[in-house]
Amino acid sequence: MVVLAILVGISVLIYLISADLSAGSQQQYISQDAEYQKQIKSRISPVGRVALPGESAIAETVAAPEPVKAELTGAQVYNNACGACHTNGIGGAPRLGDAAAWEPRVAQGLEILREHAINGYQGSAGYMPAKGGNLGLSDEEVYRSIDYMIAESQP
Repeated sequence: MVVLAILVGISVLIYLISADLSAGSQQQYISQDAEYQKQIKSRISPVGRVALPGESAIAETVAAPEPVKAELTGAQVYNNACGACHTNGIGGAPRLGDAAAWEPRVAQGLEILREHAINGYQGSAGYMPAKGGNLGLSDEEVYRSIDYMIAESQP
């Protein structure tokens, strides 16, 4: 019984000493420091913030870069827009390489051909949607496509 009492006493003494040492070494009061709390908030704060209507945005507004538009060649425009109809003659479109079908259109003059290609055309010869249905094409790209199709359709 005496040995058991000595062991319990030693255990209690070890516990009290370790509790006293750990309280001093872990600096339990540092978490209450204002600077420490500020550092924690800066580390866990979100990267950005959504500004709702009526609120002011925190960060500066960065202007969106202007999109880069690469000019397409006549062959590229043909493959992306014109070929859908001019490959198979859909809607009365003259086929690429068919000199006989292109001859009366070229005879009207390049200005008329360009006007029909840019603004569209509907008549007895068929139907041509404005800019081949791709309104994102520039007039110059459509002109290059016309030049390409005429060159490919020469006898």
